[in-house]
This record gives sequence, structure tokens and C-alpha cells, in this order.
Amino acid sequence: MQLAETVFFSQRVEVNSSYQERRDCIDQRLVSFLRECGYLPISLPNIEEMLPDYFRLVSPKAIVLTGGNSLERYGGNAPERDKTDKYLIEKSIEKDIPLIGICRGMQSILDYFGEELVKVKGHVATRHFISAINGKNACFNREVNSFHNQGLYEIKSDALIVLATSEDGVVKSVIHRSKPIMGIMWHPERECSFSILDKNLFRDLIEKRKIEN
Repeated sequence: MQLAETVFFSQRVEVNSSYQERRDCIDQRLVSFLRECGYLPISLPNIEEMLPDYFRLVSPKAIVLTGGNSLERYGGNAPERDKTDKYLIEKSIEKDIPLIGICRGMQSILDYFGEELVKVKGHVATRHFISAINGKNACFNREVNSFHNQGLYEIKSDALIVLATSEDGVVKSVIHRSKPIMGIMWHPERECSFSILDKNLFRDLIEKRKIEN
């Protein structure tokens, strides 16, 4: 497979108290998923002062905010990751770089644009049928996995548009009104086989093709 261009992705933080280590890590399936989408994935450390160096050396085609770790304000224990996500969202806006947030990544997007997350029940280690708000796009009318206990039921920010919700009204996907920024509350990499719908969704945003809901 010929890989087109690079995609930066964030990593979760795992704390190993036995070794007094804070480890950046990622599910290998996420790397494989991005590769199958046709891109070369490059991981970023949760060290804020190093991030500008990556952008000086590489001009990424897109940025992916991955899952894992709650935001600190909602009980998370990785404040350095909150800083990483904020920096990457701001870089996406500044440079008009497509950005996709997966689960926690979408929560970072929501938080950045002033949304207040709430606890939601029945969305951890389960599956939900999601429905497009105003259309018939198959990407937003199907069953997806779910691994989150924070979310929201309505969007108040004028910057974001809801693309899909679950059957109980939880927002499952959003997109920015004018920037190539999208969030999804499911994990494409955790499916037994990667969905062509997810791959198309990522490619459409990364290539800045219009996403209809």
C-alpha cells in the first residue's frame, strides 16, 4: 500500500506507580486503522513544549485526537494530555489542518468550544444505533461501539453542528461549521474488522470533502 501523507495522533497516558512512570501509549489497532485509511501515522508525546518541534519538521495531512483518559475537570488524572489536545485543536484552527476526535478526543473538542459534559448511563462497553440528524448518510445511520461515561444531549455552541445521536439522545458526532474539525463518540479501531464507513468518513474529512449528515 502506498501511504499518501502523514497523520499526527495523540496518545493516552497510563500511570504506573510501581515504576513511578507516566507512559504515553496507543492501541496498535488505531495505527493499523489509520494506515488502512492510506496515511502514515506519527505519534505525539504528551510533552507540550516538544509539540512545536514536530510541526516544524512535518506538515501533517491531519491530526487525530484518540480515546482514553477523562479530561482533568471531569476526574481525569492526565492534565498533560489536556494541554496536548488543546494545543492540537488550536494548531488545527490556525493552520486549517483537518482534525478528528475519537471518544475522549471528541470530548476535548466539545470542551474547547465551551460545552459542559454530563454523566451518561449505559454507554460503557456496549453498542448503540446512531441516527443522522438531518439526512441519510450511512456513516451516521448504523450500530457503533460505545466506551464513554461522559457526554451531552444538546449543543449550545454556535461553532458546532450535531451530526448524529444515539437512541437515548446522546450526541455521538459533531462537526465544526466552518473548519475541518469533527468528533465521533465511537472507536473505529475497536471493531473486529475496520468498517469501510469509518474509513470513508476519515478520508472525507482529511481530504476536506463535504460531509453530509
